Amino acid sequence: MKTPDIDTPTSKENETNQTKNGFLALVSKMTFDEKLPIRFMFKTVPEHLNDTGWRMYTGYESEEYLENELANMVPVPVEKMCRIDSSLTDLVTYNAGTVWERTPESDGWQRVYDFKIPAANVDVGITNDIDRFNTEFKIDD
Repeated sequence: MKTPDIDTPTSKENETNQTKNGFLALVSKMTFDEKLPIRFMFKTVPEHLNDTGWRMYTGYESEEYLENELANMVPVPVEKMCRIDSSLTDLVTYNAGTVWERTPESDGWQRVYDFKIPAANVDVGITNDIDRFNTEFKIDD
């Protein structure tokens, strides 16, 4: 029996078998403000119980636009996004780590394997020095 290579895509069954939680996706406001279709999306690890992990973009967002997530991304039920664009319905069943895109010339979606999904940037200080820890965090008995 031949073992699949690491780069070989796995079956859809293996890629859609995560426990599904949440119901919201973060969607670029350009989708609604400028009536643009979703052309790029990925699924990250959900950030809270209502989050599916899906992030959906038009493909026209600038770096500056993307940096201001609070102002430019809106939580939207995935079900609503699938009603707006039925081509999303099968794609939103995939697991975290999945990336999809479609070009303006194409109606079909293509799987993307070379995009690095951004991770939340958490600034945490770590120390093994008990005195420093107690001083910085004012731990009292």
